[in-house]
Amino acid sequence: MLNQHDILETIKMLSEEHLDIRTVTMGISLLSCAGDNVDEVCEKVYNKITNAARDLVSVAEEISVKYGIPIINKRISVTPASMVLQSNNPKDYVKLAKTLDKAAIATGVNFIGGFSALVHKGMTKSEETLISAIPEALAVTERVCSSVNVGTTKAGINMDAVKKMGEIIKETAEMTKDTQGFGCAKLVVFCNSVEDNPFMAGAYHGVGEAETVINVGVSGPGVVKCALEKVKGEDFEVVAETIKKTAFKITRMGQLVAREASERLGVPFGIVDLSLAPTPAVGDSVAYILEEMGLEQCGTHGTTAALALLNDAVKKGGIMASSFVGGLSGAFIPVSEDAGMIEAARSGALSLDKLEAMTCVCSVGLDMICIPGDTPAETIAAIIADEAAIGMINQKTTAVRIIPAPGKVVGDTVDFGGLLGTGPVMPVNDKASTEFIRRGGRIPAPVHSFKN
Repeated sequence: MLNQHDILETIKMLSEEHLDIRTVTMGISLLSCAGDNVDEVCEKVYNKITNAARDLVSVAEEISVKYGIPIINKRISVTPASMVLQSNNPKDYVKLAKTLDKAAIATGVNFIGGFSALVHKGMTKSEETLISAIPEALAVTERVCSSVNVGTTKAGINMDAVKKMGEIIKETAEMTKDTQGFGCAKLVVFCNSVEDNPFMAGAYHGVGEAETVINVGVSGPGVVKCALEKVKGEDFEVVAETIKKTAFKITRMGQLVAREASERLGVPFGIVDLSLAPTPAVGDSVAYILEEMGLEQCGTHGTTAALALLNDAVKKGGIMASSFVGGLSGAFIPVSEDAGMIEAARSGALSLDKLEAMTCVCSVGLDMICIPGDTPAETIAAIIADEAAIGMINQKTTAVRIIPAPGKVVGDTVDFGGLLGTGPVMPVNDKASTEFIRRGGRIPAPVHSFKN
């Protein structure tokens, strides 16, 4: 039973501490639409999405009003497009992307994810074709998000795909240069991607999922920071316990919204993703949580340890609040989407190398990082390879969402607006990785992957 203190505490979280539901995402299987005739596939895809998600936005808004809980985004994830359409013509995949965009606009969702391919062990002709179509697809659509999985702990890393994605990111930036490379903000490269991720740009509906599901992503960095302010000077055991209790409360709210959305829409409840998703708003920052633990600024020595504690405590608290925890679950560290990260990057306290170290213990990886527009494709591929190696060896999901901002140099600023925020252009190592990337082939899976 809720007592008066619990009610008042929740009201304060919502009104003063930036607590919200970051996304309600409906996953939709498009396997029943699969085929090799692009016109037939597109017609089936549009009809299925608009029918399944026709009430998603209105139901989410009704729940938001009922409970007074802000629900920031309503999204759709679909079966990876390379499994839905079999084609060797890139223009066919661009047409499919336009269809996905049209369906997203018709249903009123913010984004639709699943223009994706899973190529961790090799690429089919259709997957190669889809990947080659990504730059144009993201340039001519508004709400379509794309992802490519290039490695897993079981399969190793497909370095041919890694090399290709370095080139694709550069091409995407160039084709969307009128929006400062915004297309790259809708593209993520994974190792160990998950099938039930509600967050963009990496959401897709996995083949192991039900016909349709509801997944919810919660947010609450501001709430965690405010909770830690009350235990200033206490030891790390107290810090961890405080974060766990706070994560429990945040997750319970996410479970409430997910269950109600599931019932109203007649769609199975999938998971609650525990990830602390920051925003550019002051007070809603993962970096500020780390600084509240005693760091002068995020990026200094001790940052990785602080993030490890935070990530672990969030998961421990969350799994006590819901039996269906999934997605990525932890703490995101996107530079342009986090006010504290932006400040730390601008001051020089936070470097690309330090961010890479932090990804060893955080929820995902290098996220929303702007780099100079003239960065070579091989360097971008090498950054992807480093992150994939961290994920492969540590049996965790890692990702790269990086923007080589056209015409920008170190010290410049890229402004995407909204939740995507403002990113300072960060320096990259100027030593070449060209010969390394050009080797191609596969990096074998680690020895501890053999557990069958």
